[in-house]
Amino acid sequence: MSHEEDKAKIVAAMGGKKGLIDSGLPALVFLIVFNVTKDVRQSSYAALGLSLALTALRLARKETIQHAISGVVGVAICAWLSNRSGKAEDFYLPGLWTNAIYGAAYLVSILVRWPVIGLIIGPLLEENLRWRKDPARTKVYIKATWLWVGMFTVRLLIQYPLYISGNVNALGTARLIMGYPLFIATAWATWIVIKSGPKLRDDLRAVN
Repeated sequence: MSHEEDKAKIVAAMGGKKGLIDSGLPALVFLIVFNVTKDVRQSSYAALGLSLALTALRLARKETIQHAISGVVGVAICAWLSNRSGKAEDFYLPGLWTNAIYGAAYLVSILVRWPVIGLIIGPLLEENLRWRKDPARTKVYIKATWLWVGMFTVRLLIQYPLYISGNVNALGTARLIMGYPLFIATAWATWIVIKSGPKLRDDLRAVN
């Protein structure tokens, strides 16, 4: 399998470009509409409407809708929270919960030496779980998983104080900057770490 094929599989496993669009655009629409209307209800409904439209588009094109459906559920929860409290910043609260949960899960996986990235990427690279019998290869996946722990942690360290302060514009902007760009950078760094690290031992690669 070529490096380009490996990279494509890794990108797809991390959500792919369409997954990023489905999860990122509704948050942008919420921020724009809120700045125009100052109305939490209208803003949340606009974000939810876009998420539903993206899902319908994926269905019409017979594309994978896994991430689109996840996006609808996520935006619906965000809309419900912000409408219930009347606070625009609560639209971004589930994102903080998600980063905390994922960050903790990735960290625990490292501590028990079952790094999440290895569990996701190993089967895609036709290594399955054989990499666990190769200490050098295991370290590669641990290193890659640390990148994601770092991403989730940085998001929390920056966005949570903005949430507490109620600064919706700053929080929404930070969410956008630390959404697409940081995710793509982390995914790219993950690919570099996996590509440049020690490969699975030949005796393990030959095992079915």
